[in-house]
This record gives sequence, C-alpha cells and structure tokens, in this order.
Amino acid sequence: MSDHLDLPTRRPVPLPLLGDPPPERADAARNREALLVAAQELINHCGIDAVTMEAVAHRAGVGKGTVFRRFESREGLMGALLNFSETAWQASVISGPPPLGPGADPWDRLAAFGRSRLETTMVSADLIRAAGHAGTRSYAAYSFAAMHVRHLLAELRVEGDVPLLATALMAPLEVWVLDQQVRVEGIGVDRVYEGWLDLARRIVRPT
Repeated sequence: MSDHLDLPTRRPVPLPLLGDPPPERADAARNREALLVAAQELINHCGIDAVTMEAVAHRAGVGKGTVFRRFESREGLMGALLNFSETAWQASVISGPPPLGPGADPWDRLAAFGRSRLETTMVSADLIRAAGHAGTRSYAAYSFAAMHVRHLLAELRVEGDVPLLATALMAPLEVWVLDQQVRVEGIGVDRVYEGWLDLARRIVRPT
C-alpha cells in the first residue's frame, strides 16, 4: 500500500453531489487546484507536518495572503485537500477501470470498493487528523459511497434492509474504526480487509 496519495495531473470530473458548493469560475478553480497540488506535493516529499500556509504559498509561487484568503486556515486547507482527493476517488468509481469502475461483476466491484476505501482512508488518516473539524468526510462524500454500496447490493439481489446493510459495510472502513484496529490494536490491514470481505459475503450470500 502506498504511503502517500498522488493527485491526478488533470482535474477530476466534477460530481454533482448533494451539499456541493456552487461551481467556481474557471480561473478561480485553476488557482485553487494549483494550491492543493502544491500542498499534496509537500505532504508527499516532506510529510504532513511540513505543510504550512507559508510553505504552500512558496511552492505555488503566490503570496501567503492568497492561501489564507482561499482556505482561511491550515485546517481549512487540509479539509479542502481531503475533499479534492475524495473527488478523484469518486471519479475512479464512476468512470475508472474495473473492477472499481464500471464493467465488472457487482461482487468484484464491491470487493474492490472495500479494498480501495480501506486503503484511501488509511492514507488520508493523518490528513483527516490535521484537518481537525474540517477533516471529517462531508455528508456528500459519505452519501456517494453509501449510495454506491446500496446500488451494488441491489444488483446482487441482496434481501433485507439494504440501506442499513450498506451502513454495516461502510462502518468498518471509517477512520476512527481503522485507527483503533490498525494503529492501537496492531491488526494488519490485510487481516482487516479479509474480515471485511467475510462480512460482505455473509450479507450477500447468507447461509
């Protein structure tokens, strides 16, 4: 599993999710993306503690005031970076290659979703902590993932309360659960994933 999150070189396809802010002007969106890419490059090369408003401004070639006007605080910057990487992940679910993207059997897509969501959550864990109150995934982001799982369960003809079953599959992939299991209890990521797959099989193919 990679220890850093690479952002795409091209801007991800905008997703019309509930709770999204109004679209930015093209020039404002480009400037915002340049600052987020600069912040991610600092994380990749120096670690998250090296990311300050001054360092991002220097790397992006702008004044510090520009970064503050755009994100207001370091927490705001981290929250925006988290949302940016989340949008890239959503684009891979919508139109990326299978099995995470379209074109694979729904069970294979569900299994790929679990692995991908687990890994992206682990990679983003430090970022989520650094973002503070801005770091929790937004309702729109959670809603997207939950609706995707519900869709796959429906394709798999799962019986029962599908919304609640989807929630049961989402919960083990949240950062506070993974923190407890992986960082505190020392459970390996592969073991966590195998346990998640076992839960998914029990929901999809109950005995």
